[in-house]
Amino acid sequence: MAKDQIRAIGIDDAPFEFSQDKVLVVGSVVRAPNYLEGILSTEVEVDGEDATEKIAAMISDSKFCDQAVVIFVDGAAVGGFNIIDFEELSRRTGTPCISISREKPDFDNIKKALQGHFEEWEKRYDMMKRGKIYEIKTEHKPLFIQKEGLDVPEARRLIESFTVRGRLPEPIRMSHIIASGVVRGESKGKA
Repeated sequence: MAKDQIRAIGIDDAPFEFSQDKVLVVGSVVRAPNYLEGILSTEVEVDGEDATEKIAAMISDSKFCDQAVVIFVDGAAVGGFNIIDFEELSRRTGTPCISISREKPDFDNIKKALQGHFEEWEKRYDMMKRGKIYEIKTEHKPLFIQKEGLDVPEARRLIESFTVRGRLPEPIRMSHIIASGVVRGESKGKA
C-alpha cells in the first residue's frame, strides 16, 4: 500500500476528574501523514476495567476498522488506570497496536500507585508490564513504545509515516486536541 493511502486510528482520552464515573475516549482516523478522515468515540469507566472492550467495539463496529493498518494509543491506559490489553485489542480488531509514551514508564512508581488504589493491583500491574518497552529515536526526544502484532522496524516506520512535527503521530495528537476541545470547550495543553 502506498504511504499516502495508509490509515491509522489514534486513541486518547479527554481530561477528567477522578470523581467522574466515565471519561470520553476519542479515536481519530487519519490517512498518512495527517489527513483526518473520521472520528470515533466511546466512554470508559474512570479507573475501570472496560477500556479494552469499549475501544475494541468502537473500532470494530466502525466503517474504518478494515482500513486501519495500526492503532496508536497514547499510553497504556485511559481514564486513569483503565488499562488496555493490547494483545486482546489487536486480536479483536485484527489490527496491530502501538502504545506510545513520551517518558519511559517508571514501573516502581506505577506499582506504588496501583497498590494504593486497588485491592487487585497485581492484575493491572501485570497487564501494564506484559509488553516489552522499546525506545524509538526521533528528531527530538525519544518515544517509548509497547507493540502488538508487528515488529519494531515496522512500528518505527509507521510512527514516522504519521509524524509531521514533534514526536507524536498525528492520529494521537488529533484525538488529544479533539477530546480536550469537546470537554473543555477549547483545547488546552500540548498533545
